[in-house]
Amino acid sequence: MEDSVNPVTSKSTGDLNDLAVFAAVVETGGFTAAAERLGVTKAKVSVEVRRLEAALGVSLFTRTTRRVVPTDAGRRLHQACAPLLGGLAEAMEQVSGDHGAIAGTLKIAAPVDHMAQFLATATAEFARHHPRLKINLCASDHIADMVAEGIDLSIRFGWLRDSSQRAVKLGEFEQCVVAAPAYLQAHGTPQAPQALIRHEWIALTLLPTPLTWTFTAPDGQSETVRLGSRVQTDSPAALRSLLIGGAGVSVMEMLGIGDALKSGQLQRLLPEWSLPRGGIYAVYPPGRHSPASVRAFVEFYRAKLGLS
Repeated sequence: MEDSVNPVTSKSTGDLNDLAVFAAVVETGGFTAAAERLGVTKAKVSVEVRRLEAALGVSLFTRTTRRVVPTDAGRRLHQACAPLLGGLAEAMEQVSGDHGAIAGTLKIAAPVDHMAQFLATATAEFARHHPRLKINLCASDHIADMVAEGIDLSIRFGWLRDSSQRAVKLGEFEQCVVAAPAYLQAHGTPQAPQALIRHEWIALTLLPTPLTWTFTAPDGQSETVRLGSRVQTDSPAALRSLLIGGAGVSVMEMLGIGDALKSGQLQRLLPEWSLPRGGIYAVYPPGRHSPASVRAFVEFYRAKLGLS
């Protein structure tokens, strides 16, 4: 039977830094990921975890070839110490905040197209205001494992399927059907949702139902269209290029194609019909205290987007 852990006993608590390293290993699922989050070497993480295990007299992790899993004692220790460590971090940030300094590291993930068009430029301005902060931008159209990859903040579009996620809504975006003028000259302009069936539909496979769309008319009546697709992509950036290149018709969010519409590279179709609006969210890793840098960036970026 595994020994019990009493994290408040002075003899067994070890160094607070050891506890912080231990918590990082639990939350990231590995020594390498914890080292990347903390900005130290993997060897240092291993040494401090072993030192904590020696002080407590119990094993805190079970090592496998793929993942480091906390033992029962490790889980109970993490449950007990994580809120305390979060409170200490918050207290230190409040004191630091009195002097207006945001420091440390901030790792942000976002879709490729949104990163290139909006987030990177905003981050450059944010970085100028906070010279002591190190920032790492990760562009990907696929949802990352925030804990395993040490991501502090993820910008996501659409509809959050997991209601347990810690998220802040930054705003909403409108969706519309678009195509290039050259495509419309060759194939004609659809005048009703059902007419889209006769066109070359480009499917964005990231979506849960890329071939089924429900349109709402001005009088509130809805019409659902089920489409076929010869060309598909898992990238919104690639979809935009395909559309501008005249490959077909599809739905895109207005925020990402505003410039293409203004320049005439793309043309909005069926403007009297509306599609469901989606949300733009700032998503946090589960069960972690949000650093001051994350909170400051979320408020800054919400203001930059200026969306209702």
